[in-house]
Amino acid sequence: MDGAGRPTMDGAGRLLPSIARGAVAALITVVVLGWIFHLMVVPTDSAAPAGIYAIRKIPSPLSLARGDPAPGERAASEAPQRGDLVVACLPPPIAQWGRARGYLAGGGCSGGAEPVVKWLGALPGDTVGIFQSFVAVNGLRYPNSQTAPMDSHRRRLPHVAWGVREVSSGEVWLFGFNNPRSWDSRYFGPVPSTDVNGVLAPVVTW
Repeated sequence: MDGAGRPTMDGAGRLLPSIARGAVAALITVVVLGWIFHLMVVPTDSAAPAGIYAIRKIPSPLSLARGDPAPGERAASEAPQRGDLVVACLPPPIAQWGRARGYLAGGGCSGGAEPVVKWLGALPGDTVGIFQSFVAVNGLRYPNSQTAPMDSHRRRLPHVAWGVREVSSGEVWLFGFNNPRSWDSRYFGPVPSTDVNGVLAPVVTW
């Protein structure tokens, strides 16, 4: 301390390693607790508020289809439902394009990208309408669901063809209407239902 009671440079220099060690310890604690209690930190708010979410893992590859599950398949009550917040890996070509554009960070999904957290918007047998000013599922229009022509860097943003289509067996549509900058199925279309890995429930959000 100097005469005024302020930390000297030497004191600050000694303090920095302690702060760094504390930050590393906190990070390790978050990772370990997340692994033990199946928690996931969601830093973006594209589909839901950022925060810490509990993950209900899907123990086997999910195949969503019309009708009741066949013998030996997971019960319908265990499967993700329309409106659930889910974590999913995108198909490698889509994920690699998203990484090249800077929409996705690196991660453990096939193609080297991070998983996405999106709202499970449409299931097999549903109808999805994609238009410039709105998205509709089974005829229900969703607010704040317009399709952006360009991204935040003023680059043209490809999107699926305008119109109404029926969701095929084995496919789902993933949306994120919580943030107008969400990159989701409006732009890259449906993804295999087997790419859905878990359902998220909020623990704490901010």
